[in-house]
Amino acid sequence: MPLRAAAPLTFFYALGYPVGALAVSVMSPMAVLVFRFGLAAAILSGWAAAARVTWPTGRTLVHVLISGLLAQGVLFSCLYWALLHGAPAVLGAVIISMNPVVTAVLAAMFLGEGMTLARVGALVLGVAAVLAACAGRLIAVGGVDAAVLLILVSLFAVAAGGVYQQKFCTGVDFRATAALQNAACVLPVVVLAAVTPWSVTDPWKAAGTVAAVVLLNAVLSMTLYVRGINEYGAATVAMLFTVIPAVAGLLSWLMLGQRPDVGVAIGLAVGAAACWLNATDARRRRQRSAASRTVSVRHSGPATSTPAG
Repeated sequence: MPLRAAAPLTFFYALGYPVGALAVSVMSPMAVLVFRFGLAAAILSGWAAAARVTWPTGRTLVHVLISGLLAQGVLFSCLYWALLHGAPAVLGAVIISMNPVVTAVLAAMFLGEGMTLARVGALVLGVAAVLAACAGRLIAVGGVDAAVLLILVSLFAVAAGGVYQQKFCTGVDFRATAALQNAACVLPVVVLAAVTPWSVTDPWKAAGTVAAVVLLNAVLSMTLYVRGINEYGAATVAMLFTVIPAVAGLLSWLMLGQRPDVGVAIGLAVGAAACWLNATDARRRRQRSAASRTVSVRHSGPATSTPAG
């Protein structure tokens, strides 16, 4: 991705972790998500309508809704519950930073992209990074707790949602996709909010953080995310997760005072290595593919006839 597209997506996606942690500290998670998905769906639908985009119908519409439930509904529901259960924002960012590795595996399974030795190595490093990032919490609670499991579900959901969108939804305008993905999540979180406790401890702080979640994360960040997948592919966009945790860690330190522990720092370094290995392998495969196409074009040039002797 060019820097002009990658930089804002990286910053605003990373900002969503500390902002989300602030929001769930003063309002119950499902209440935050009701406002997040409902208001974002309304804003993005208005934008799409004003731009007169073509809305998907039939099977394509179903695919867009499914991709939204995975990449946004499951992702943020599980992540916000984990933050409520005391998971540091940077821990969520580090675990979800394994998105490129998981996406590579899913792309090999469902998009026909080859699974090379380098990708297998990246997967091994990715698992090691997650274990290192979770080590402090696992020791503190004596094993895998609900917060870690929830973040792992978030990781697989966002990876699956990106691959699913690339396979079935790339022809849909990114504004329509973003609006429909948010709308698909409204009913599930309303149901969850109705069966879970609803609380607001600081109304003014809740209003401010929810506004930030809606405008900066749900509208701006996720629209950039959807557009990036449409234009550059899920694997390319997923590579931004090599730097998103570092940015999220810095923002969490500044906004929440959450300093990453040694395990998180090691997980960040090993995770970056895993994602770098995956990216290097992908770049080499693209170069080989481009070279083979060039050779093929040269050998299939216009035929010439040789005059009879």
